[in-house]
Amino acid sequence: MGGPTASDPARTGTAAPARAGELLAAAQAAGLVVPDVDLDPLTIPELQGRIERGDLTAQGLTAAYLQRIRDVDPRVGAVLALDPSALEQARASDAHRAAHGARSPLEGVPVLLKDNIGSAGLATTAGSRALAGNLAPDAALTAQLRAAGAVVIGKANLSEWANFRSTSATSGWSGLGGQTRNPYALDRTPCGSSAGSAAGVAASLAQLAVGTETDGSIVCPGSSNGVVGVKPTLGMVSRTGVVPLSLEQDTAGPLARHAVDAALAMEALDGPDPSDPATLERPADVDTSFGRVVEGNGPSLSGARLGYWTLTPEESAAVDDRTEAVYAGAVAALRAAGAVLVPVQLPDTDAVAAGEGVALGPEFERDVDAYLAGLAPGQPRTLEDLIAFDAADPVELALFGQETFTAAASGPTAASPQVAAARADARRLARASIDTTLAQGPGDDDDLAAVVSLTGTPPDLVRYQNTDGAPPAFVYGSSGPAAVAGYPAVTVPAGFAGPADVLPVGVTFTGARWDDVDVLGYAAAFEAAVDARRAPRLLPTAG
Repeated sequence: MGGPTASDPARTGTAAPARAGELLAAAQAAGLVVPDVDLDPLTIPELQGRIERGDLTAQGLTAAYLQRIRDVDPRVGAVLALDPSALEQARASDAHRAAHGARSPLEGVPVLLKDNIGSAGLATTAGSRALAGNLAPDAALTAQLRAAGAVVIGKANLSEWANFRSTSATSGWSGLGGQTRNPYALDRTPCGSSAGSAAGVAASLAQLAVGTETDGSIVCPGSSNGVVGVKPTLGMVSRTGVVPLSLEQDTAGPLARHAVDAALAMEALDGPDPSDPATLERPADVDTSFGRVVEGNGPSLSGARLGYWTLTPEESAAVDDRTEAVYAGAVAALRAAGAVLVPVQLPDTDAVAAGEGVALGPEFERDVDAYLAGLAPGQPRTLEDLIAFDAADPVELALFGQETFTAAASGPTAASPQVAAARADARRLARASIDTTLAQGPGDDDDLAAVVSLTGTPPDLVRYQNTDGAPPAFVYGSSGPAAVAGYPAVTVPAGFAGPADVLPVGVTFTGARWDDVDVLGYAAAFEAAVDARRAPRLLPTAG
């Protein structure tokens, strides 16, 4: 699969670009012309318009993305594996459109899946060499994308095991995929764990990608790579067939260069699944009309009451001045668009984080053991099996350890009173922190529609514990309350900071449980008002 070798465990994989070149050569020999198209600015509605007019085909669009993977991904390392049937899928999409019309707005649209999401015909590995032979079937969300007509172009690299193997892990590194790099500055991390999903769409290696988040793993890479990242309400999108970290917090969600594309992806991904009880908790009257966002009929910023999450003095001292200026500019832009901004600070964030920290390890052991138990013979069966594999492997522990794994295996179980109480308290406090912040007073007139926050600080340099003495630094993030509560959060590009102002910075819109459409709508309205994103230039360094 083009992963790192023992002699260079950090190298960027090359198998996917090589396969892309092979597929393109075969297709061109058969007469397919790769269209000359600037992929970065194009939205899905614009692509569909071109296809309907006959100016483009799904085959041509897929070929253009394969060419981009061939040419660009050797430097970025976002694509862990390429689906060899991608062009066949695109041909089938063109044939279906010609015979029956488009199945959905995703007809013929190339999508990358984070490699903890099952996709038939490709290994589902969570980035680990231990699962290199795990040929799992389609996850429920993958089947939904296929039913919508999307083209699964391949698997995206990730922070191995969703960044849950070590406290000293480097975001974007996996034993199979090597290091994914930030396309804005190749010496910087892409954040994680949906590193390849975010970097892949940022670098125009796919129109859409799907990532997963337990805490920050969609919104952080979304912010760091200058794209829109949607962390839905827990239960909005099925997790069946997704390698778990903790089913108490895990959810999948789209990453896209444009909010309209993320909304169209949510239209396809949303839905109940009898195999995932969380999706059955959704009330019958929940608004799932993501098409309103696409049509420009989402909520207006004009007159909207929004909280803006202020930094504490300690946080302000840690966050660099330029990043704070980007955040201040975002707040000013919201005011200029007519929103009423109310300063807030979400309470109990330390207690929420502490409870989450107690619960995640035992929950990981419970949920990953259950996932592994359902795999085909010959695959690891338990967390203990994974620990033993890593200890014997020449690559897995070359750059950092697996102390998070060993702590989870040796600690209390998820069913223990201590862990169960920690989870219950963390969820209660997280939900109360958002609910009480949104409800500013006894009457509805004081309520806030959403809370806006700085998603995080710009990404740090790529470094490794075992070779550089320290992993990349993590300075600030606002993902915790929404992640632990299971509430929706959407990050959207807000500007640039870091050396020479070349590193993206995003802001996050967080809302009430099941308020996903409006939260994404406010993010889309902010995107339209600010238009902060610009295409990455693959700079070798940010300076």
